Amino acid sequence: MFVGLDIGTSAIKAVLVDENQAVLATAEVPLSVSRPQPGHSEQNPEDWWQATLASLDQLKASRPADLAAVKGIGLSGQMHGAVLLDAAGAVLRPAILWNDGRSAAECVELEAAFPRLHQVTGNLAFPGFTAPKLLWVRKHEPDIFARTAKVLLPKAYVGYRLTGEMVEEMSDASGTLWLDVGKRDWSDAALAATGLDRTHMPRLVEGSEVAARITPDLAARWGMASPPVLAGGAGDNAAGAVGLGAIHAGNAFVSLGTSGVLWATTDRFAPNPESSVHAFCHAIPATWHQMGVILSAASALGWWAQNEGISPGDLLKPLGDAPVAPSRAIFLPYLSGERTPHNDTAIRGAFIGLDHETTRDGLTQAVLEGVAFAFKDCLDALNAAGTTLEQADIIGGGSRSRYWTAVIANVLGLPINRIEDGERGGAFGAARLARMAATGESPSAICLPPRRIETIAPTPALQQAYAEKHARYRALYPALKGVTS
Repeated sequence: MFVGLDIGTSAIKAVLVDENQAVLATAEVPLSVSRPQPGHSEQNPEDWWQATLASLDQLKASRPADLAAVKGIGLSGQMHGAVLLDAAGAVLRPAILWNDGRSAAECVELEAAFPRLHQVTGNLAFPGFTAPKLLWVRKHEPDIFARTAKVLLPKAYVGYRLTGEMVEEMSDASGTLWLDVGKRDWSDAALAATGLDRTHMPRLVEGSEVAARITPDLAARWGMASPPVLAGGAGDNAAGAVGLGAIHAGNAFVSLGTSGVLWATTDRFAPNPESSVHAFCHAIPATWHQMGVILSAASALGWWAQNEGISPGDLLKPLGDAPVAPSRAIFLPYLSGERTPHNDTAIRGAFIGLDHETTRDGLTQAVLEGVAFAFKDCLDALNAAGTTLEQADIIGGGSRSRYWTAVIANVLGLPINRIEDGERGGAFGAARLARMAATGESPSAICLPPRRIETIAPTPALQQAYAEKHARYRALYPALKGVTS
């Protein structure tokens, strides 16, 4: 038996998985986010810990004998958050989260202080990443900075509470801007640019390796026969990739969740920071990945549905199974700014091209197309980095919509595969990493892909029509920037 824990922003999720990779039980405990000032986003790390305890207590209540047989636990987690600990391991302040935008000025300072940042870390300095947050703390909370002995990411903090050891793995560490992503090691120069050194960092392991063992008292709490191992784990997207079996070069998927990701697995470090593509380590050894990230995906449809006073499902129902032609309207989905390819936290969204014939259905279609066009921007950025995709799976809540999947297939010009359990999430991938750590089995033996239930291929005429509309979409960004930034 193996447990996967996903340390998310909105909830802690736990899954119990057996030797046949069947999910036997799940548990979920909600979390809240604090926004003390505009643009700030924080959580209390103690809340993660209490929710983790509660989720495992729920698994014990529902499957006590199975939980007692657990051999390994794996962690998936929200990336980039900064948990600051003092020399005694106590939390110094609320964790600054991935969607916190306070450190834009510090990003400029970091890139000036370390000109080789892009080449070493494979990424631009984004306000959401961890290193700029520490520069902000050094500037605005110098007493806290001076007392900081260790900086952990969210899931590493939970791992510390589970085991008493501070350990991080490569995929999550890649999102700090302190990792030499090609060498899979901390960068002394990147750390020095933020006033830190290796003593402030946890030790590094691969995601499929043993990080530590659960403490005996926690193992006794959950009735475990012996303390299970804790795997290195993975950042949330890398854990999702492990769950999908996207571990070989050329594997790709579209994640249509609250935000959106276009993922490509690579067998080498292949950065393209100029287009705001992320180049990170994968959670398994000698493997990397690229990601284009958009900040509003299914959340854009949720926003439109809320404003219309109708559920997303009811909004989509009149559209049918597949588009016949592009909508006449254009939607730019920059409701929270945009990451790839613009790296613009100030840009905001818009509907363009409305007329007396515009209907709610037409605007709903435009919203779906606008998100698909943002993914096309990501695909173009990946292509510029030397990555060519032949097909992609689709996951996340939006993957339930066949219509939206067909729009994405025609906009990207790629066959898109709908799969079983497309909303399985990072906890299942974390359980797979736990199994590899506990048993020594290889990724190729464990990380098998799910069954594909349908492949939607682009049609030439519709693909061409969407290519023409995407060109108009792209041309609108500079004008929109002038009035919204």
